[in-house]
Amino acid sequence: MRRRCLSAVIILLGIVASLAGIIRAQDQPPGQKPKPSMPSSLQPETAASAPARSPAEKYFSDVELINQDGQKMRFYSDVLKDKVVVINTFFITCTSVCPPLNRNMEKVQEALGDRLGKDAFLVSISVDPTADTPTRLKEYSGRFHARPGWIFLTGKKENVDWALYKLGQYVEDKDGHSTIIIIGNEPKGLWKKAFGLAKPDELIKLVEDVINDR
Repeated sequence: MRRRCLSAVIILLGIVASLAGIIRAQDQPPGQKPKPSMPSSLQPETAASAPARSPAEKYFSDVELINQDGQKMRFYSDVLKDKVVVINTFFITCTSVCPPLNRNMEKVQEALGDRLGKDAFLVSISVDPTADTPTRLKEYSGRFHARPGWIFLTGKKENVDWALYKLGQYVEDKDGHSTIIIIGNEPKGLWKKAFGLAKPDELIKLVEDVINDR
């Protein structure tokens, strides 16, 4: 019964493979209808001027985001590249699913202990970036005792929307945001997702599996 329940909660997104084999820069995330406008910073470059990029960077892009400390972060290069990441979406004024969702993220943080920011990073992306400024994110992150290695992200709306779109998490209405948590081992090309309101022990086990490349 427990195995069946766990299977219903955890949905496999990908298998261990090169990202070059499972993503393409021009692909739209499967099953996702709404698509935001491409940020002006990502307008197509000519072949001669375009720098060499990995397939993963081409897909996810390097839109500029801002963390809770006001630091600029490139989406692929600074947030995802060479990392195991646990990603959720939220917005500060959400009082329904967001608090328990982020409490589950806090439980994952507790389970990681000193490995947070080394073996795995937590990434919480606001779906209301206009209202959720870095200062507000800093205060909000304190409610969940976020430590270094748990990144809360906002930024220009067009950039945040694009990053969310590439994760399959873009929504036109913030109240319709997903309660899915994405767990990815970027170097191994292993990506899974889980119901973010599942039992913490189940989420922690999945995170450990992705860290250990299983």
